[in-house]
Amino acid sequence: MKKFIVLLMTLLLASSTYAAQQMDKDVLAQAKKEGKAAFYANITAIEPIVEAFTAEYGVQGVYTRMSTNKFFATVTTEFEAGKLMADVLQAPMPIMEMLKEKGVLASYSSSVGQDYPEWTRKDDQIQVFGIEYVALIYNKELVKPQDVPKRYEDLTDPKWRDKIVMANPSAHATTISWLVGLKEQVFASEEDWRNFLKGLAANRPMFVASFGPTPAPVESGEKLIAISMPKYIITKAPAPLDWAQISQPLLGTPRGIAITASAPHPNAGKIFMDYWLSKDAMTMLAEKVGEYVLYPGVYPPVAGIDKAKVLPIRTLSDKEIQEWAMEFKAIFDVK
Repeated sequence: MKKFIVLLMTLLLASSTYAAQQMDKDVLAQAKKEGKAAFYANITAIEPIVEAFTAEYGVQGVYTRMSTNKFFATVTTEFEAGKLMADVLQAPMPIMEMLKEKGVLASYSSSVGQDYPEWTRKDDQIQVFGIEYVALIYNKELVKPQDVPKRYEDLTDPKWRDKIVMANPSAHATTISWLVGLKEQVFASEEDWRNFLKGLAANRPMFVASFGPTPAPVESGEKLIAISMPKYIITKAPAPLDWAQISQPLLGTPRGIAITASAPHPNAGKIFMDYWLSKDAMTMLAEKVGEYVLYPGVYPPVAGIDKAKVLPIRTLSDKEIQEWAMEFKAIFDVK
């Protein structure tokens, strides 16, 4: 009886595997007829992945880069007008979740998503594939090894006064969420966290609009430390940048990908999403772009990053963002 059950389970598994493979063949055949997969994303420098997809499947990948602050408005406007050309969307999770609420996303659970940690598959619409990780970036030619921060609290040392650059904590949503994440996941008490905020503010950091402009003042030596992203060590090479390998966790916003409900090329979109989540594509994203991806065992070529504990921050509501923005504006004395 036991042997019979084992045999039956084996046959069922083989049948299921065959059905999945056949379905993939059918989807690919339809995708080739559709001809292309249109991809809207807020992530940069991903042309090699799109080109590799086109070469692999004979389906043209069409990539449209869209800034984070315009992503939601642009996509929803096009969707409501019946003119959304995207088959696949990629953006930070807060944006993806808002798009889901608007009915923009379709149900699709990629089989490749099973290779990712369980927490990345919250539903059958959005697949989390990476974390937009934040760290302390410094000029390795101007900051002595013994002075490199070992904890977030080290940013409050008066020696860093007028030497720090960061995205505006009263306007940049990711920085607001990151600061709140420190309170919720890193600091032992709210008092410790608020002391950190006050000390950081006392050092009069330079404020810029987003993470994008943070590396430049550090490269030039105008500033010495940036609250920024380690990926710039790769994308800005050979600039003299390194990251402070602090003893505490790194935090960041999860990135998600999904098919659109009105996809003009739905089968091509599925094939593209499957490819995007593959080990090959995630390796390119990590090694060429420096992104922190969640495919097991794949890391960006940043020394020590494979040992770092990288945690996702929760999505704050619009109300929370607005309330914290006002509080941080007061704490940091943003004019």
